[in-house]
Amino acid sequence: MSAPFDPASSAVAVPHGIDSFDVRRAGRDLLSLALIDARNHTLHLLSLYERALSSVTLPVPHLDAAQRVLPPIWLAGHIGWFAEWWIGRNTQRAFGAQCPSRPTRLAAIDPNADGWWDPQQRPFDARWSPDVPGIEQTRAYLLETMESTLELLENAAETEAGLYFYRLALFHEDLRGEQLVVMAQTLGLPLGVQRPPVAAARDALALPATPWQLGLGLTDTGFAFAQERGRSEVMVPEFEIDAQPVTWNQYVEFVDDGGYDRPEFWHPDGLAWLATQTEGRRAPRHVEQLGVARQGTGGSVLQRRFGTTLRAAGHDSAMHVSWWEADAWARWAGRRIATEVEWEIAAHTAAGRGFRWADVHEWTAGTLRPWTGFQPDPWSAGSEFDPVPMFGQARVLRGASFATRARLRSPRRRDFAMPGRDEGFFGFRTCAL
Repeated sequence: MSAPFDPASSAVAVPHGIDSFDVRRAGRDLLSLALIDARNHTLHLLSLYERALSSVTLPVPHLDAAQRVLPPIWLAGHIGWFAEWWIGRNTQRAFGAQCPSRPTRLAAIDPNADGWWDPQQRPFDARWSPDVPGIEQTRAYLLETMESTLELLENAAETEAGLYFYRLALFHEDLRGEQLVVMAQTLGLPLGVQRPPVAAARDALALPATPWQLGLGLTDTGFAFAQERGRSEVMVPEFEIDAQPVTWNQYVEFVDDGGYDRPEFWHPDGLAWLATQTEGRRAPRHVEQLGVARQGTGGSVLQRRFGTTLRAAGHDSAMHVSWWEADAWARWAGRRIATEVEWEIAAHTAAGRGFRWADVHEWTAGTLRPWTGFQPDPWSAGSEFDPVPMFGQARVLRGASFATRARLRSPRRRDFAMPGRDEGFFGFRTCAL
């Protein structure tokens, strides 16, 4: 058997721009530019919220935690706090990923910072409290923490450990930036975000059997999220995979065939989830109307996008789909959700044959598991991004959405969410049985 293909070995060694995935390996100069870019993007999103809400207070409804909507001003302040917490105040930042999760810390720029923006100290419901700083104070804090971060970066060691927390702060801010866009979709706010057009659907792709190596070893260079660390070598049989995520044309046929009312297509836990949804759910989230599918051409889909009802193109990827809905569709179609290793192989080897991604985050089959050599990192332990409590429960998401910053788009990126989640820009693709 030939040696497993290692994606890390084919990566570009030298970063070539702040929008490149190789910013994960960036040195001080490029990292500095990327940090500034991320902070400017956060400030821009705040200004878009301010315009959409016609108010400097950025009032958003206090929804339950399951909706994952936060006050945008609080979230922006948390971004600045995060960088200060792990860089400016962290006396052990030079240890990088080997830093303890509770290092010795200095005082904050503002003595109230922890009480305002530390999620461990500020419960969810209290984030709407009027004692949280307003937009001008938050903007000033964002600028001040960025200045401090850049000053410390100038003297940081150009090593994996020395740059670890600066890279972490960058990608944390990028994640939160996409969260702000998802929140605007949930709230129906017109941010002016456009979903780019996608190419017409193509036939499924057949790929040969191959050995494959997933993950990043502890000695591999560049930043990685905790769930991406570790190694897993597998032998993958030949498979047929969709060239693009399942489209609206395809999804409408499932709905038209009574898919939501046919328990034989639903996992028992999926049926339980469906029973908890309001108003007799018969379509993915934000869909207002589904037209009848006719003669294989699909049906019309009216979907709310950032507060406006639009007709989705039939070849657009179905979006805001939960894992349970994806699984039911695949069973109905006589197919199965692609595994994460199949997805990764196709993304690396079949791009020239029409494999298309980066329109929606894509659910994959199976549950989140640690790879051999997994170690928790100092940040995610105990946070909502901690994979450990999610092992065996959450589903893996691969790819990226139209709202994902370019430097986070990679065939190797590994995210996760509980299967009932649908507020994100989530879709899926399938394989032949």
